[in-house]
Amino acid sequence: MMYFNLHTHRFSNDPEVLELVNQYPDEFDASIPQFSVGIHPWRIVPERLEQDFEVIEVKLSDNKCLAVGECGLDKRIETPMAEQIPVFERQLQLAEKHQKPVVIHCVAAYQETIDIKKKLSISVPMIIHGFSKNTQVAQSLLDNGFYLSFGKYLLRNPELESVFQSVPNDKFFLETDMIDETIRDVYEIAAKYKGISLDALQEITSENYRTVFKLKLSSH
Repeated sequence: MMYFNLHTHRFSNDPEVLELVNQYPDEFDASIPQFSVGIHPWRIVPERLEQDFEVIEVKLSDNKCLAVGECGLDKRIETPMAEQIPVFERQLQLAEKHQKPVVIHCVAAYQETIDIKKKLSISVPMIIHGFSKNTQVAQSLLDNGFYLSFGKYLLRNPELESVFQSVPNDKFFLETDMIDETIRDVYEIAAKYKGISLDALQEITSENYRTVFKLKLSSH
């Protein structure tokens, strides 16, 4: 079975891992086999927006582009929400148009993200990456049709164990983002928390991958 890494900034070229590598429109590496592309809220540059959106539009037609993102909302940065929201909404509309899932960066703006999904009637899968919050926040997102992806905080924060256990098996992904640990390390702790074998976990994440990305993970 393969490992699937939902979100990483570093392509490892490991034959056993299928990686969804995060790409930015202004720093694009065409050699990466599977990628997501989007405007991160930290990287909103008003005078470059149209150019960035043009690149995204082109890349979304590429079969190697599996998702839009990471994009989203972040209340802890200086860019005002009034500037972030239109950029996020426009990317969601592109995801809907091209029928691609969305990898979401969300900091202290969960309710806003839920409201926008409803307002725009987004039907494509929306995945909150790097989830680190409590069971209540997780439940509210799950109730509204979101998927949750776990990585760094699963390794760093023992309190996340019960949150992860409460997430249904058909609603989660695993990732490394920017950490030095490998996706195998994340799978190991995830299997331990779920009380299942590594093989069983790989089967679950492969099935979720097939469902969300409409693609098949090859078995090795």
